Amino acid sequence: MRRLKSYVRSRNVPHLLFSGPPGVGKTAAAISMVRELFGEDWRANFIELNASDERGIDVVRHKVKDFARTAPLGDAEFKVIFLDEADALTNDAQSALRRTMERYSSICRFILSCNYSSKIIEPIQSRCAVYRFRSLSDEAVTERMKKIAKDEKVNVTDEGMSAIVYVARGDMRKAINALQAASLMEDSVTGETIYQITATARPEQIKELIDAAIGGKFTAARSLLDELLLVQGLSGEDVVLQIHRHMLSLMDSDDLPASTVVRLMDRIGEIDFRMTEGANERIQLEALLAYFALVGSVG
Repeated sequence: MRRLKSYVRSRNVPHLLFSGPPGVGKTAAAISMVRELFGEDWRANFIELNASDERGIDVVRHKVKDFARTAPLGDAEFKVIFLDEADALTNDAQSALRRTMERYSSICRFILSCNYSSKIIEPIQSRCAVYRFRSLSDEAVTERMKKIAKDEKVNVTDEGMSAIVYVARGDMRKAINALQAASLMEDSVTGETIYQITATARPEQIKELIDAAIGGKFTAARSLLDELLLVQGLSGEDVVLQIHRHMLSLMDSDDLPASTVVRLMDRIGEIDFRMTEGANERIQLEALLAYFALVGSVG
């Protein structure tokens, strides 16, 4: 952040690429910079576009170019275009964007935000100062959410706060949305409410599912899977992600040999890929549980 502040002080701002997971402050950092740069005129010299809404080349040819080629207002030396989720742009659209960045660099700066910088073409990356944002720690999310709950006079139980931190996974936006939705449902926000509104299985449910499968109790594991999919309404992707998260937590434990965890993680990745490609979620998840049972029986 010190480097970003130095850009503002010198008023010498390059094109910027913010890379990192959702909800870690990329948009907030961009808007804070622009407000500091332009003061009261910041809205007139700033536009925010979401590339995931309009992936085609037309958004670059029209909306971006039309804004970029007009002169800045007031005392501003340049305008700023913030393009969120830029990694959703097609390669053709990114190539057109690169040409626009070059053509109007004297009067316009671009701030691109993405989850994966690897999906941004190299010619754009080479023209930007790249900043990588990390997921927020559980401690940071807890501290901020306690302050928000206090300021908004929302009562949150300890279990409720732990649930918010669990479902957020370092995403502050997701944590705030969960708290807001839960506060509308009951006077005291509990863990059960958080898991319900976010369509998330409780961590102990995932542990029970995995323990049953590895312990060779395939029928019991299948019944637990039914509970998650049919009763609680989780998607197959939700279940796979939570199984993956639990297995990661076993890497540094003595519950399973590291080699076994690695084999299971490899199969989780394969199942996730198959589901992404359109395979039947239920069949794939049952196959995953069956594999867990086979590996568990070997030891």
